[in-house]
Amino acid sequence: MPFRTKGASLAALAFAEVAAMSLWFSASAVMPALREEVALSAFQQSAFTSAVQAGFVAGSLTSAALALADRIDPRLFFTVSALVAATANALILAVDPTSPVVLVLRFITGACIAGIYPVGMKIAASWAKGDLGLLVGLLVAALTFGSAMPHLVNGLILVDWRWTIAVTSLLAVGSAVAIRFAGSGPLMTVGARFDPGAALWAWKLPALRLANFGYFGHMWELYAAWAWLGVFLDASFRLVMDEGAAVTWARLATFATIAAGAAGAFAAGVLADKVGRTMVTSVAMAVSGLCSLTVGLFFGGPPILLIAVCLLWGVSIIADSAQFSASVAELSNRYLVGTMITLQTAIGFLLTLISIHLMPVFVDLLGWTWAFAPLALGPAFGIWAMLKLRAHPDSVKLAGGRR
Repeated sequence: MPFRTKGASLAALAFAEVAAMSLWFSASAVMPALREEVALSAFQQSAFTSAVQAGFVAGSLTSAALALADRIDPRLFFTVSALVAATANALILAVDPTSPVVLVLRFITGACIAGIYPVGMKIAASWAKGDLGLLVGLLVAALTFGSAMPHLVNGLILVDWRWTIAVTSLLAVGSAVAIRFAGSGPLMTVGARFDPGAALWAWKLPALRLANFGYFGHMWELYAAWAWLGVFLDASFRLVMDEGAAVTWARLATFATIAAGAAGAFAAGVLADKVGRTMVTSVAMAVSGLCSLTVGLFFGGPPILLIAVCLLWGVSIIADSAQFSASVAELSNRYLVGTMITLQTAIGFLLTLISIHLMPVFVDLLGWTWAFAPLALGPAFGIWAMLKLRAHPDSVKLAGGRR
């Protein structure tokens, strides 16, 4: 029986998101340990994350085309998706880590997350009453902490990387149980008529298009940074400390950096409802873009300074994410909110496939000192889009007129 109150329902939803999203980086988090056991090419290392992204894109585009997020009961959609994703993740333990089957399983996991993340956004938005930015900010905070969880598990459980895969699979099963207690708010709509042209609204409406552009710039940076941060820190710490300490510190620092984004997402949600979405997203992208440009300058330097920069990066790089979803929800037809958010995330994650796989190229060409710098192009584009949106007449629909 789902909870009927807003607070209890959102608490159950947040827990479900934390537990389910731990699957996202379950394999990439164990990369340093896995590389010591088996030989992996740079492409294979990138593919451990990008296969999930590709699956998410495929699942999201399918969901958006069929308007599944607006036609199926969201809790049922979430439950089935979480259970299938947990199974696919657990099956990694049954195959050779270098087998292409692992990438297929990661693809399936990503496809199922398309029934978790956007659907959770829709459930959260259904409870909004002048606090949409805060609600989706809380959900992204949960997503961020969940994405960081494998790095914590991997950092604390040093016996075998397989434990990380097993624990995150069990967490996803727990999410399928938790979501059954998350009630829907009064703004929930289900059973929308199938309209194959509905997704085109994302491009027909100028204001909605600009909000999506802002999100795309944000995504160019986000997952490439998250996917390669652990490798970057591991390489840096090995230059200044012994191998055992470097491995442990890299794992825990990666967890702390990604998890710090939860605070950024929450704070940005509060601010965006009060001072405006376009302003908050622009400031957040300016800070994260600056971090992308400069973090490599601390490579091989004092760990405390590098960790401090990474924590600032972690807070700012995800702070704006929820506000793009909130903007889309406010600018869209309320009966297509689920589809519009799903489509936005699908295209955004498609871009991450490019930036994630370009990172090894950047490392080879520029070294770790400047490898993250090209990611700053994304925030620069995103800032341009959000300032354009701020000047658009439809921006009065954002945050009750607080653009």
